[in-house]
Amino acid sequence: MATATYPPPPPYYRLYKDHLEDPNSAPEPPPPIEGTYVSFGGNYTTEDVLPSLEEQGVPQLYPKGPNVDYKKELRSLNRELQLHILELADVLVERPSQYAKRVGEISSIFKNLHHLLNSVRPHQARATLIHILELQIQRRKQAVEDIKRRREEAQGLLREALGTLDGH
Repeated sequence: MATATYPPPPPYYRLYKDHLEDPNSAPEPPPPIEGTYVSFGGNYTTEDVLPSLEEQGVPQLYPKGPNVDYKKELRSLNRELQLHILELADVLVERPSQYAKRVGEISSIFKNLHHLLNSVRPHQARATLIHILELQIQRRKQAVEDIKRRREEAQGLLREALGTLDGH
């Protein structure tokens, strides 16, 4: 059985056949998707919402509410994680049958740390964008100053050249 090197174009290419003569003849693109949609068998949403730990079946180990001190809570969870890892080492030596409980606690702490870090991501993205824009503004101001300086140098050379022409 012979196969083609390239598959034929999809049938909707005919919608664009008169594009060179009349650019407005092509159909408008579809509107952006809003809400939930299915892609490759998975359900996705266009809303960027971080699910709570309870929705994921994980106990929340830091205070709830909008006024969470992220730095303090991350430090606290980090210290707790270090303590639990030391306790796990002790349990593995003294009581190996109880390691599963300790591993579960460590997993819960890691998930809480991860959730806290993901809660900070939007702020981090805004701060990064602000920093990038400030750097672009600074570079553009430097470029303008460089252009002004070079223009003044060129005008000085031009005046000097014209002065020597007038003097001869």
